[in-house]
Amino acid sequence: MYQETSYLIAVQTKEKVFDGMYINSENPKISFRTAKYGDDRIVIIGGMEHRTGAKIDLKNSYKQLELIAKKLYPDCKILYRWNTEDCITLDKIPYIGSFSKLWKNAYVATGYKKWGITTSNIAGNIIADKILGRKNEYEDVFTSTRFEIIKNHKEFGNMVKEASYSIVFNRLKNSKENFKDIKIDEGKIINVDGKKVGVYCNKDGKIFAVKPYCTHLGCELFWNNLNKTWDCPCHGSRFTYEGKSIYEPSINDLEKYEIKK
Repeated sequence: MYQETSYLIAVQTKEKVFDGMYINSENPKISFRTAKYGDDRIVIIGGMEHRTGAKIDLKNSYKQLELIAKKLYPDCKILYRWNTEDCITLDKIPYIGSFSKLWKNAYVATGYKKWGITTSNIAGNIIADKILGRKNEYEDVFTSTRFEIIKNHKEFGNMVKEASYSIVFNRLKNSKENFKDIKIDEGKIINVDGKKVGVYCNKDGKIFAVKPYCTHLGCELFWNNLNKTWDCPCHGSRFTYEGKSIYEPSINDLEKYEIKK
């Protein structure tokens, strides 16, 4: 699997809001739903997904969602903005069932692709039936031990390529950036005495330096200029600019460096 980040905003409007949950059929995918907010109902708009750790500019990630909100409700007020990650399987179908053919009585349900509320219900029924020794009519669709590279060769190739570049090639490639290239409120991987260092300079000019390799499997991290985090393109781990692990599968913090600009 790989991790995908998507964005959401919650908006409040004086207009009457719709009832239900909707998603469009075009790209980019945008979803719409409402939620209770005190005595009122607010609209939640989500989408604009991308692979976690992608080396892209993320500063305007909420802008498109806000434009959609203003088009629907010109008077609306943006209450909240947030983003999260979801597990995506190679064929986009969740893994539900036995954890391993060699390990009996252990089950897994993951890779919901943002449909957790619906799919967790399916998972509960399939796994309950397996425990009780009953055949579930849908279990073959979600078989968790499947691994069909031929059917999913393009996605599998992308994963291998990303992992190879992040674990091997990017690590061997020297950074051409140095301290003079770092601006206020910016993060980059720079070269310090022949060693790669992940550096963030906050709005007060204070420097935060870390070893820019994920503590999970060692993939080289990318700077997220929206959340001010170091993100892993291999499995979605995330770290604060101070190096604290905030998103698994990593459980250890990044090594810190004491350097001055």
